[in-house]
Amino acid sequence: MIRNLALRSAAPAALALVAAAALTVTTAPAAHAVGEHSKCTVNWANYRATVAKNAWNYRTGPGTAYTSRGYLYRGDKLTVLCSRGDWAYSQLTQRSKSGIAKGTKGWVRDDGLYQLGG
Repeated sequence: MIRNLALRSAAPAALALVAAAALTVTTAPAAHAVGEHSKCTVNWANYRATVAKNAWNYRTGPGTAYTSRGYLYRGDKLTVLCSRGDWAYSQLTQRSKSGIAKGTKGWVRDDGLYQLGG
């Protein structure tokens, strides 16, 4: 009788362990895990933008200490993917007026852009 009682009380505990093992916790992936840049702090819904100024540096990172990929000029088109502070990480939607290839990704100060929306 004592043995049966021990088995009966062990069964719920075993079931609870099995149920707990089956549960999984998921978290949202980091911005860079879904195709954006690891330096981003805010993701955007792929906003289209147009460059509003001439000779605007297109950089490798969010700051003037990063290397310039070349210049963007008024009217160049890009898609803003995410941002960090005053810097927008973007992708050119067409070849830039200075010759930077369509699809090139880089950083640009957001105060030099017209935001056109998604």
